[in-house]
Amino acid sequence: MRYGEGFEAGWPETYCVKSVTEAGGLERLREAVETVRVEPRITGYITAIVRATREAASLTLGASPRAGVALLKAARAAALIEERDYVIPDDVKLLAPAVLRHRVSVAPELELEGVTADQALKAILDKTAAPTA
Repeated sequence: MRYGEGFEAGWPETYCVKSVTEAGGLERLREAVETVRVEPRITGYITAIVRATREAASLTLGASPRAGVALLKAARAAALIEERDYVIPDDVKLLAPAVLRHRVSVAPELELEGVTADQALKAILDKTAAPTA
């Protein structure tokens, strides 16, 4: 039964969502992500980005160490999706805005001028040197 061509919150069968894996499959994916290698230069890059958010004049609240852990996990998952067993700087750079945007606060005076967290993070990413091979 559908309610207003949408779904009824109390009836999961109306959600129109199809299962793509079971609990065991999800656990296997988590285990696979843990096998993705992360070199020290990549963890250093993540640390530099997170630290830069705390030092940026454009932000009144920077990312926490836990945000760095979240970025590391996301980068490992991205590498796995790309069928690599190692993280590259582009994984980090690509995911940093999505992982960090809700963990930082733009300075109020800049926010009034229309500066967004994504813009502030882009400036930080542009200034933070990515490791090279």
